[in-house]
Amino acid sequence: MTTLDSAVPVPQPVSERAPERAPHRSRPGTAREASEFTELAHRITSAGLLRRRYGYYWSKLAVVLLLHVAAVVLFVRIGDSWWQLGTAVLFAVLYTQTAFLGHDAAHRQIFVSGKWNDWISLVLANLLVGLSYGWWQHKHTRHHANPNKRGSDPDIELPVLSLTPEQVSRRRSRLTGWVLAHQGAFFFPILFLEGLSLHASSIRRVLAREPLKRRGWEIAFLTIRIGGFLALVFWVLSPGVAVAFLGVQLGVFGFYMGCTFAPNHKGMPLVPASMRLDFLRRQVMMSRNIRGNRVLDVLMGGLNYQIEHHLFPSMPRVHLRRAAPMVAAYCADRDIPYAATGLFESYGIVLRYINRVGLGERDPFDCPLIAQRRSI
Repeated sequence: MTTLDSAVPVPQPVSERAPERAPHRSRPGTAREASEFTELAHRITSAGLLRRRYGYYWSKLAVVLLLHVAAVVLFVRIGDSWWQLGTAVLFAVLYTQTAFLGHDAAHRQIFVSGKWNDWISLVLANLLVGLSYGWWQHKHTRHHANPNKRGSDPDIELPVLSLTPEQVSRRRSRLTGWVLAHQGAFFFPILFLEGLSLHASSIRRVLAREPLKRRGWEIAFLTIRIGGFLALVFWVLSPGVAVAFLGVQLGVFGFYMGCTFAPNHKGMPLVPASMRLDFLRRQVMMSRNIRGNRVLDVLMGGLNYQIEHHLFPSMPRVHLRRAAPMVAAYCADRDIPYAATGLFESYGIVLRYINRVGLGERDPFDCPLIAQRRSI
């Protein structure tokens, strides 16, 4: 296997950088592969797809704030009723869409100023959704730097599901063997617990001893959001209805978030920890786009254009649809695999992949780059 260094400065999704770099070793094709991304970036920039869209984002921010106020007013006016389970679904969708907007701000898509983007992310994530921006920032930066790379990407280290043969080996026992072999069947049900898990991870992060920028603000915003929301729910609703409301809201929120992020990388090639790839191939070949219309773009918060988002994380969401055919054509000219599937087809790929890993197959989706580099 030939190891390649990334000779292009790698744009990171948020303010924290991933400094990990292997000692430079000159390899055939390194300069050429670096120039390939440079050329693509020039084309994207020349097309104006990296320019800010202030009107678009200010409108979305205003609408999100108004919808939060309207949702609370609606909740109070309906009062203690089982109809509030429908309101719980509305809250779950609203929180997910707000999280998508916070994701855009964290990637510097909204403002030029990093400080402005940070504060918008803090308000949207911590104060409105109840998730720690600092926790997400640290985790998501590592994912963007090394998608689907063993030992580096936190998104393939899940506490419940096993996404690599190594994880299966660590967790297999008589009691877990059958569950691992059929873990695909549990994938969607588990997503209903993702909302609770996200809140719990956020609370653990802000209370941990590890360094966290703006810890005081994060704790204050999370306390107001989570404590205030619980107080409102139990003030308006009777205990039984309140518990049911929270169960539906957290379950739908987690399910919606999980269904949006799951198709992006799961079931795509896994990269060994020792392998170094140039930036263009690292991001394109480990990501998957979801084909669809503008309604799907809204429902998935633009994350259905995962390839373009990973290549240009600061690109405003509204430009991703225009960038996708340009990137696809560019990759086709250079024989770089570019994955794009339908939404339900992508879920099928993910479930088959998870089950095959659970059954103990060593390389269920072997990276095509490994075989290519072995021949060099």
